[in-house]
Amino acid sequence: MNTKYLLVSSSVFLGFLGLLALFVPEELLKILSLPFTSPLPVLIQLLGALYLSFALMNWTAKDNIIGGVYLRPISIANFSHFMIGALSLLNNQLSNGANLYFLSVSVVYAVFAIIFTWLVFFHTGIQKPGVN
Repeated sequence: MNTKYLLVSSSVFLGFLGLLALFVPEELLKILSLPFTSPLPVLIQLLGALYLSFALMNWTAKDNIIGGVYLRPISIANFSHFMIGALSLLNNQLSNGANLYFLSVSVVYAVFAIIFTWLVFFHTGIQKPGVN
């Protein structure tokens, strides 16, 4: 498997979320129908910084061999982020009712969680001869 596409797509997704959280935290609170209290916009901006940093990490690792023991910290960090995120979003959907925004992000998180699970636990990272 060419992990370049996986890392590029996850970095684009996380970068998009990070930029949104950094530059329009008040609008995100309005979309999610959350109260606009003093520390929330700053906390959302900190979350955006985290997402953007994760996106940059994935972007810089995209040309390297990932899987098995190769760049294991990056694959485990992505696995844990997307798995915990998918489970948290699923818990939110089940306990608070369906929200279209959370549901769409939940689906993307679940897909990335499944792929990074495969990458961490089953993929060796070694390319077979003749495979790009």
